[in-house]
Order: sequence, then structure tokens, then C-alpha cells
Amino acid sequence: MRALAHPARIAILQHLQIEGPATATECAEVARLSPSACSYHLRALASHGLVEEDLSSAADGRHRPWRARAIMFSFSDDPDQPTAVRAAGQMLKQSIEAHIEEIRDQYRDRHDDYPAEWSAACGLTQDVVHITPDELTSLRTELQALLGPYRRLDPAERPSGAQRVLALQEFVPWFDPDGDR
Repeated sequence: MRALAHPARIAILQHLQIEGPATATECAEVARLSPSACSYHLRALASHGLVEEDLSSAADGRHRPWRARAIMFSFSDDPDQPTAVRAAGQMLKQSIEAHIEEIRDQYRDRHDDYPAEWSAACGLTQDVVHITPDELTSLRTELQALLGPYRRLDPAERPSGAQRVLALQEFVPWFDPDGDR
């Protein structure tokens, strides 16, 4: 969590996950930082195993591309974690939620500019399930596995017409913890 505590690191990691290997200079444009500041953040992400240098993508000895090692994240609130870890997790989730809300706002602002088939395919689904904690854990795992084949990080694997779509799954208790369920 500490590695992703800075919004620029989230932006850098997301860029590497979506676009593939990139240099600090290329990441700096996305993160709105100087290349040297971006290098610092890339090293911090690397120290936590989230990115690594990708020398096989280097055009020459001067370029130092980086690639993501982690693609998908899942967050849960583990009450057994120390208070400081839970607080850091909450801050990270809030930062990611703010970034997600920016993506939602961008879509809402330009909704009418999207092709009709994309507008029809996108949307929000709400449902209610009555489930045990073990079943919910299993459901989250199954949904993550279901999305896996559609990540297609290698552009060569994407079918014609495929575009990037934000896929959200959020499970929120909808009961009073002190009352009836």
C-alpha cells in the first residue's frame, strides 16, 4: 500500500499496465512530473515488486523502459490488520476511487460523443445478494477469473474494435452490523 500512496504512482502503474513498457520520460507525461521525479517513483514501485525494468524493450542502451508486474488489484478490509495498515488502505482506496470518479466524469461529460453501440453496452448494474462471507469471497474470485481473458494487455491479442473499458466490482454490506440482517 505504501508504494501506491502517491497519486502519481497510481497513474504511472496504470499507464504501464494499460500501455505496456515505457520510459520514465514517457511516464512523466502521464503523471505530470519531471522525468527525474518519475524515475524516483518508478524505483519506489519497483522496490515493492509492482514494476520492473524491461531491458528487452529498450531501443538502445540509453533507454530504460519499465513494465508493470501487477495488473489487477483487489482490496478488502481485514479487521485483523493493524490500525495503521487499515488507515493506509483506506487512504489508498480513496485515492483510487477519486481516480475512478474522474474516469466516470470524463465519460458522462462526453457521453453523446460515443458511438451508440458503446453507449448501449456500457452502464451500471445494481443487484442484491444474500450471501455468507465465504460465498462472497468465492464470488469475488470467480468474477476476477471471468474478467481475466478480457484484459488482453498485448495489443496483438485484441480483436478488431476492442477498446479499453473500466470494469468495477464493488461489494458493500447493506445491513446494520448491530441489527437485523
